[in-house]
Amino acid sequence: MQHTIAAIATVHSPYKQKFGVARQPGLVPAAGVCIELTPEFKADSVRGLEDFDYLWISFIFHGVLGEGWSQMVRPPRLGGKQKMGVFATRSPHRPNHLGLSLLKLDRIECGKTVRLYCSGADLLDGTPVIDIKPYIPFVEAKPDAASGFVTGKPEELDVIWPEHTDTALSANERELISQSIAQDPRPAYQNIPERVYVMNISAYEVKFQIQDNTAKILSVERAG
Repeated sequence: MQHTIAAIATVHSPYKQKFGVARQPGLVPAAGVCIELTPEFKADSVRGLEDFDYLWISFIFHGVLGEGWSQMVRPPRLGGKQKMGVFATRSPHRPNHLGLSLLKLDRIECGKTVRLYCSGADLLDGTPVIDIKPYIPFVEAKPDAASGFVTGKPEELDVIWPEHTDTALSANERELISQSIAQDPRPAYQNIPERVYVMNISAYEVKFQIQDNTAKILSVERAG
């Protein structure tokens, strides 16, 4: 018997393009998202969920659906030079383009539409969600487990802001931009100090350059 998987929710995220999205959940605590459930799901569907701190979000990498997949990929953590089997990585270029993120649950709103507000997100705006499950620490936390080629949190860039920055930026927006750029969104193989990178994040277009281990923000302007 065949079964069609349908989206149960849509993500509203500050990440408006693939470039700049955190590569793993939790690396950018300021990245807050709203997961809006489809109209068929009412308050009863999330009853008891407010008692959990973290959620597993199963989703579709919709931004790369047309890019296919490969048996082997080049993980950024290996500098983009070594290949690993696709199932040994978190690459979005997978046979079924399914993703899994562990997000902090901040609050739930149950009005006409059920909305889950989460932080530490690594999800693109418009991401279709196909399932939501509570995180259960005593079952799922394995701090001593081997993690292959992924050893520890990646090194972060120092982020320098210009003296005169848009004063309309909220403290959270500034943190979101800083934390996202600090993760070094460049392709692993790219190191061009003179290049100006452009990131569309939240309501802003951010331009910056990276040299050595420092990112210098050039401008922050409202997008569109």
